[in-house]
Amino acid sequence: MTIGFEATSAVLEGKEPAMSHRQPAEAEEPTIGKLVVDASRDVSSLIQSEIALAKSELKVSVKAGGISIALFAAAGFLGLLAIIMLSVAFAYFLHMTGLDLAWCFLIVFVVYLLVAGLLGLVGIRKVKQVKAPERSIQQAKENKALLKRG
Repeated sequence: MTIGFEATSAVLEGKEPAMSHRQPAEAEEPTIGKLVVDASRDVSSLIQSEIALAKSELKVSVKAGGISIALFAAAGFLGLLAIIMLSVAFAYFLHMTGLDLAWCFLIVFVVYLLVAGLLGLVGIRKVKQVKAPERSIQQAKENKALLKRG
């Protein structure tokens, strides 16, 4: 650690260096204005720190979410390829019974149409079961009427 020339010469002369020991000015009670400024600065600093923490956490979460979405997309694509391969295998399995290959692929096609129709029918029935949130709508109407009166 280097000490400046003035501080060294002051020590040699038996004087206290100018900056060696600082005594606090007077232990005054801080004013309300100073307390408000300090509190405001501390709150501002705290908020900035919280925002920085949230940004860093979100950056990690977004990166993990993006990777997850990419992995799900790859899994879905490979699942689709697997269904196609299974369909071809099923058609060739039917071909082993002696049917012409074109008829075998047509049978696989019809099976997929039947499955799609069945899934669509079940989906339509489920959609018909969906009802509007009547209590929430009624409550919103009551709130609107109260606000118009008040």
